[in-house]
Amino acid sequence: MIRIAVDAYGGDNAPLSVVQGAVDAVNEIKDLSVTLFGREEELNGLLADKTYDKERLFIVHAPDEITNHDHPTMAIRRKPDSSMVKALDSVKKGECDGMVTSGSTGAFLAGGIFRVGRIRGIDRPALAPVMPTAKGSPVILVDSGANADCKPEYLPQFALMGTAYMKGVMGISDPRVGLLNIGAEEEKGNELCKNAHPLLKETKGIDFVGNVEARDGLAGDVQVIVCDGFSGNVFLKATEGAAMMIMGMLKQNLLSSLKSKIGALLAKDAFKKVKNSMDSEQYGGAVLLGVNGALIKAHGSSKAKGIASAIAQAYTMVQNDVLSSIRRELEAQEIKEDTPNV
Repeated sequence: MIRIAVDAYGGDNAPLSVVQGAVDAVNEIKDLSVTLFGREEELNGLLADKTYDKERLFIVHAPDEITNHDHPTMAIRRKPDSSMVKALDSVKKGECDGMVTSGSTGAFLAGGIFRVGRIRGIDRPALAPVMPTAKGSPVILVDSGANADCKPEYLPQFALMGTAYMKGVMGISDPRVGLLNIGAEEEKGNELCKNAHPLLKETKGIDFVGNVEARDGLAGDVQVIVCDGFSGNVFLKATEGAAMMIMGMLKQNLLSSLKSKIGALLAKDAFKKVKNSMDSEQYGGAVLLGVNGALIKAHGSSKAKGIASAIAQAYTMVQNDVLSSIRRELEAQEIKEDTPNV
């Protein structure tokens, strides 16, 4: 039985959507056990009218919660009875195999690093969302915001972790790795990219294909994109903004006249397929790669579908033992930990 902890009070739609997502996940995956962390009385009330296997869905009382207004690191330290901290601690203690939250990203990152701890040999854990591409195969972006400033030697570790994840969770046998840069030529970029490029070329266990420009990141030619967290976050937010703008413009123009409405009706199935392919909730959330657990950060606005997908994502990561794959790749690289684990 794979055990996933869920922060029931993280996100804009908590706890109702979180509870429904947990129920949906348990009903869908037969060897999954979910533990909801939050205010017991309220959670029991929300579960009262739902049908699920009561032997596989549990509640642990956590009276406090961490909000987006809390200082991330201070909240992790000063709110030990919060739903997020108790869920993280359950992974640290080995009571659960993975954890899902749609709460504060900053607190999640701090908690993952300081409560759960890094994998030996990883200098900096990275936040990595999975995104759709034009060719249908997904791409993982490592890092999307955990490390605004990076040393060149971090990026080969990001590539190894991203490769292990795409193999184990997404079922891609030989994911191609690209370095996010301002040009395809090897000599292009800032000092980080120039120094990271030869390191990536020398890294065993990855299929590094060179630089990839932002405009080509979602073309589907690579399945792992590595970069510093600042560039990755800008790329992610710009892509999300562009997608929202295009969808909004399409909707506005398709409803602008009778002729366009008829055309939209005829193309309804095609538009639906495009919308579904761009639905981030189908992939769950961003995984915190490099820590000792399957930790998933779902989008703050996640509804039940997104929570269920994030739980399934953590489940698959545990089922396919992605953490062991990362450890094996690190050992093969003979990467030594330069600072004590936290």
